[in-house]
Parts: sequence; C-alpha cells; structure tokens
Amino acid sequence: MECQRIHEINYNDWSNVFHNRNLDKRVPISGSLELTFRCNNNCIHCYCNIPANDRNEMSKEMSTSMATRILSEIADEGCLWLLLTGGEPLLRPDFKEIYLYAKKKGMLIILFTNGTLINEEIADLLSEWMPYSVEITLYGATENTYEDVTRVHGSYRQCMKGIELLLERKIPLELKTMAIRQNVHELPVMKKYAEDLGLKFRFDPIINARLDMCKNPQSTRIDIEDVIRLDLEDEKRLKEWKEFCEKYIGSPDSDRLYTCGAGINTFHIDPYGNLNICIMARKDRYDLKTGNFRDGWNDFLIKLREMSMSPYNRCMGCDLMSLCGQCPGWAQMEHGDDETPVDYLCDIAHKRAEAFGVKGH
Repeated sequence: MECQRIHEINYNDWSNVFHNRNLDKRVPISGSLELTFRCNNNCIHCYCNIPANDRNEMSKEMSTSMATRILSEIADEGCLWLLLTGGEPLLRPDFKEIYLYAKKKGMLIILFTNGTLINEEIADLLSEWMPYSVEITLYGATENTYEDVTRVHGSYRQCMKGIELLLERKIPLELKTMAIRQNVHELPVMKKYAEDLGLKFRFDPIINARLDMCKNPQSTRIDIEDVIRLDLEDEKRLKEWKEFCEKYIGSPDSDRLYTCGAGINTFHIDPYGNLNICIMARKDRYDLKTGNFRDGWNDFLIKLREMSMSPYNRCMGCDLMSLCGQCPGWAQMEHGDDETPVDYLCDIAHKRAEAFGVKGH
C-alpha cells in the first residue's frame, strides 16, 4: 500500500492562512517576553537600558519558576510565536533553561539580542535547538560609530564575533539598526555589510522616549526631512509604503482607543511578570504573579480593547492615522497619558503623505 503524500506548503503561505483563521477567534498566537531591562551596553537612544549589574533590578525580575509557569500558561492558550527580548536577554543566568522550556513547548522563538554575549556555548545551544530567527542590532558600521552609540569599549568586536559564531552554525539571522543622528551616515554601509553576508537588513528611524518618560533619546532623532529621504531612497521600502497607503489610508471606522492588533492575537509580558497589551503601552498592566494568563487575556485585555477615544482626541477622523503610528503606547511614553498626540509622529505622517502623493486631513 502506498503511503499518502503529505501536502507541502511554504512557510509564508501557511503563516498567512494560520493568522487569518485565528484573527476572529482572538487566540494569543504571538507574544513577546522581556526577560530583563538590564543591558551590558549603554546605548544613547535606548528606552529601557538599566546597568547589567543592578542588584535591585535583578531582585525584581521574575524567577525562573515564574518564567516557566508563564510559558506553560501562554502555550496552553495557543501561543506559537514568542519573542524573547530585553534589555539584553542573554544576561539572564537562566536564559538557557527558559529558552529550552519554550522550545520544548513547541514555540517558534525569535531572539532579539545585541550579539555581544554570544559565545560558543550560546551558539551551540541555538544550533542544537534552532530558533525561528535571531535578530542582532548594529549600532554602526565602524568601531568608532558603534561604540559612540553603545558607550562600551570593546562592544563592536564582541558583536562581530557573535555574528560570526551564528553564521558558522547557519543559525537564521537578521540584522537591523535604529537610524539615529550618530549612525545614519553609515546606514548604507551597514546595509551592504548585511547583504554581503546574505542576511536581511532593516532600519527604523522612529525613536521613542524611555519607559520612565526621560526625553534623552529624543535628542538622537534624525530630522524629519531625513526620515522621508530614507523612505524615498530605498526602492523596496518605498514600494512597501505605497502598498500600505493604498490598503490602509482613510479615516478609521472605529472610535476605539486601540486601533491596532494589540490584544487581539498578540500580547506582551515585562520582566516583572506584568501582562501588557503591547510592548509600548505599560500604564495598564495585569500582574501574573497573582493572576494567570488566561484571566489576563480574557478579561483584562478585552477591557482595554473596549476603551474608546475621548471626543476631544485630535486624531479622531484623521485620514492619516494609520500612516502616523499614533497610539496609546506612544502617548504614554511621550506624555504620560493615553491620548495626547506625539507631534513628531504627526509631522512625519503629513510629510510622508505629501511625498507619497496621499491626500489626508
């Protein structure tokens, strides 16, 4: 008797079908888990970097047992894609235990790291238990620029070594950067470096304030004219923006405060075990130390999704809202409330609309 042939489908097609089938079911298929706010770098633009050896911070972080309990709970509710991030997640002495626990629960792991702590042991772990992908942030194409951003001597060479170790083991790797005043001049070189290695590369020029509302990172933002120039100079990026505009531009058909997908199929958990609707909106949180993920997902996050904008919200009815990126998370980090618009985002949206030939008000 002949064996039945299993129908093959490429990952992108399968992922799209999977997401579409679960959209209306409100299943938490994708989430992010910050293992720590601590970092061994001290980047000038970072929104959360706390010194690596901060003992007070260590004492507040979730324990290994709590982390694995949370992983069990999110897996039981249907989480398949999980981002492990920080801070620098590899600072956790129990990283291997947490990572393996998530892998053995069947999750597809994306790991965000600065790459400087990747050694033979970590690289071998990732080779044996392959992640879905590892994303390393470049802070410059040259040692001087890189360390002007990280403010840590030796970090450039450590990062290059980490990249080398992952490439040797053929671990899925992508490179990215935050385009800031200190490194934007090296953006083309960073892109070429990644492409010469056969790696995907992306950049983001939109810098937000710190979680503690400190405005220092704002000084690293590039000029709005440069944001638009970068959009126009990159053919692939420009094409994606124009496709986005054709699909999403127009006044939102809802007065809901959260107009994105946060809390529908995605969630975020911070280093202390607090469940948030997304990685930026931290004001409202559900304590998983005293509650469980199912209740947080089915009760707490639903209530957040049901919140409406105030009638005085300046963004209500704006055709460019989707192009802008205004959201409660940005408002909280910039102003401390849910709805005060971030002028920086608003200005970028109008400049982009003008550059892309999009009409709005």
